[in-house]
Amino acid sequence: MDASTNIDFTALAQRIKAWGAELGFAQVGIAGVELGEDAAHLKAWLDEGRHGSMDYMQRHGSKRSRPAELQPGTVRVISARLNYFPSGTDTEAAWQTLRDGERAYISRYALGRDYHKLIRNRLQKLATRIETETGPFGYRAFTDSAPILEKALARNAGLGWIGKHTLVINRDAGSWFFLGELYTDLPLPVDAPASAHCGTCTRCIDVCPTQAITGPYQLDARRCIAYLTIESKDPIPEDLRPLIGNRVFGCDDCQLVCPWNKFAQATHEEDFAPRHGLDGAKLVELFAWSEDEFLTKTEGMPIRRAGYAGFMRNVAVALGNAPRTAGVVDALRARADDPSPLVREHVVWALAQQHTKAG
Repeated sequence: MDASTNIDFTALAQRIKAWGAELGFAQVGIAGVELGEDAAHLKAWLDEGRHGSMDYMQRHGSKRSRPAELQPGTVRVISARLNYFPSGTDTEAAWQTLRDGERAYISRYALGRDYHKLIRNRLQKLATRIETETGPFGYRAFTDSAPILEKALARNAGLGWIGKHTLVINRDAGSWFFLGELYTDLPLPVDAPASAHCGTCTRCIDVCPTQAITGPYQLDARRCIAYLTIESKDPIPEDLRPLIGNRVFGCDDCQLVCPWNKFAQATHEEDFAPRHGLDGAKLVELFAWSEDEFLTKTEGMPIRRAGYAGFMRNVAVALGNAPRTAGVVDALRARADDPSPLVREHVVWALAQQHTKAG
């Protein structure tokens, strides 16, 4: 953009934040594009192979840490966060589901509408509003849809610090929120980065079911339940299956124990409300879904990302971990000849687990 000398960018930045609030964002901040230290951290993580089968993370090269390579002309990043924890629920309800081995636990972010389009549309509206003030300018909106170090940018924009579990934490709002970015060529004033406030707390490290948080700020995706049940399309390693419990899509344990989430703010977005009773569905009921039922009941939801076979793989593991009942065993036997080799393998394992519980 050929910035007009008539634009007061400090005033514009304040208006951008106000417009963001009007659009429903919980907070908007502005960051620069220097990410050298974070780039080094990412490179070390990739070199250690901790990204598992997410090969795309290596393919993008330096674009992830150099915004101007992804969107030429970028000098600032407008970072926004949007709360998603369902209104009318609480963390105790989540713990109750986790303790009930006959029910499926689905990560709280995935219970309602897929957030990608919703946030991107709002970022587009924000850009259009900015354009009415500045005239045409360079920008591009992202929501977990491109190689971006979004957590580092959110920290630099003052939205929160990166906690020991590697998620962003806001001291006034916890961590139950989505992030989105607007890359721009507007030379806006940047916000002060958020300072860290995890202190000596290690609750997230201690609670992780699979010990995926190998140390403060260190996550091994290959052991992370979110990776195993969502990103990975491979068989789940047998030694990790018993540790997954009844978590069939993602995991929230590290957020559920975080002391800062006592300040978490429930979402006002009706689209994020739990659908189809999936905040406490019976495992045997989910395992009886046909592919058409899966596609119908997860339409427009993040759960689609796992795919039908992947989701059934996850439910089979949870059934293997469930208390032994005739219903559980019957449900598993009904899929012993499943068309998917992936599902069949996990059914065999689950039935063996159930057999050992028979005494």
